Amino acid sequence: MQERHKDRKLYFNEQSATTEKYVIPYIQEIRKFDASSFILEVGCGEGGNLEPFLKMGCKVYGIDILDHQIQIAREIFAHHPMHHNLNLIAQDIYKIKPEDLPSFDVIFLRDVIEHIPDQQKFMHFIKSFLKDDGVIFFGFPPWRMPFGGHQQVCQHKLLSKLPYFHLLPQFLYASVLKSFGESKALIDGLKEVKETGISIHEFFRYLRTSGFEIARENHYLINPNYEIKFNLAPRMLPSIFKIPWLCDFYTTAVYCVAKKKL
Repeated sequence: MQERHKDRKLYFNEQSATTEKYVIPYIQEIRKFDASSFILEVGCGEGGNLEPFLKMGCKVYGIDILDHQIQIAREIFAHHPMHHNLNLIAQDIYKIKPEDLPSFDVIFLRDVIEHIPDQQKFMHFIKSFLKDDGVIFFGFPPWRMPFGGHQQVCQHKLLSKLPYFHLLPQFLYASVLKSFGESKALIDGLKEVKETGISIHEFFRYLRTSGFEIARENHYLINPNYEIKFNLAPRMLPSIFKIPWLCDFYTTAVYCVAKKKL
């Protein structure tokens, strides 16, 4: 397990920096927003991705199913100068009615869609929270990329740095994790990630069949988040290497902005 996975404030700061430098400009090339805009993050965790939007003066909502992460977010933001513009909700998104919240100019999920079961159902559902002229941003690692199984959170140093072994059949994957001394809770969590991991093809198919049209998409050979994590400059995947199915193995992130098909 890397230090950032233990130090949640460090992780918060990394999220904030990447969202401010890369995600917000990426979205704004398609949909401008300002202090009058309403922003929603699904799967906000401790809220690092929310901070740059809050600094802009936006009305910001963060929803996460894990209560303890929302509690950490509330502690972090307690003395933020714009905390009055922040609404944090510990709840399963499916238990929230669209009429209970404002309609949003921007909804975003960064490193979240790969954790949600039945992604096509989710895409249909979340569309009802979006303004007709709003946009939704997704950033995610394809399942077959070197660390698409999120095995970097393993306690064992070898496993946390071992690429691709998450592609083993489920029973072998669990056996390897157990033999290296990983806890049952962590094994169960990584098995869930394996069950919900999403490919590039599946993602775009679900998005289109859910009534969205793609406004912008990019595949990264080097994830923008790797700049602050590993001091590696982001790099787009050259078009020549966008080979269906095969590119899932070396695309470390997909960025996409979509809007309702009206």
